[in-house]
Amino acid sequence: MITQTLHINNMICNCCIRVVKLELNKISVNVKKIKLGEAEVSFNPDKISINDIEKVLHKNGFSILTDKENILVADIKRAIVDLIYHTTYNAMVRNSDYLVGKFNKTYPYLSSIFSKYEGITLEKYIILQKTEKVKLLIRENELTLSEIAFMMGYSSVQYLSTQFKNITGISVSEFKKLRVKL
Repeated sequence: MITQTLHINNMICNCCIRVVKLELNKISVNVKKIKLGEAEVSFNPDKISINDIEKVLHKNGFSILTDKENILVADIKRAIVDLIYHTTYNAMVRNSDYLVGKFNKTYPYLSSIFSKYEGITLEKYIILQKTEKVKLLIRENELTLSEIAFMMGYSSVQYLSTQFKNITGISVSEFKKLRVKL
């Protein structure tokens, strides 16, 4: 038996953890530890190869990352999603400060690596994620647009609406009206 840590791309939620664990167990791969983006596994190399593991993961929309920069990009994406979706978003903490603190690397370095592999800037990715969260909050219909703007770190509803319109083509007010009609 060998034990190996796999860096897995596209693991973004707890459902992904369950799927990876279930699918690897089906092919006799023991998952010792697992968290978003990473699994410590043990397997018998005479019966199972890394290629077999890659095939199972690929079939389920995942892939194994081996390059340090690709692993960092996946970690950055998870950190942003975690910040925006899974924690109480603290509008007072700048996204750049959060990432610098989390990865102990300069923001220009993180941004350049991210852009190199994703084809968009890190800031644009953050804006896209924030826009999706704003859509979710509007659909939930529990907060006012002012509360959403404050919660997501915008200085005003107007600034939120301008950025939202740049991304989606419609203002938050128009999106809210569309949601009501649906």
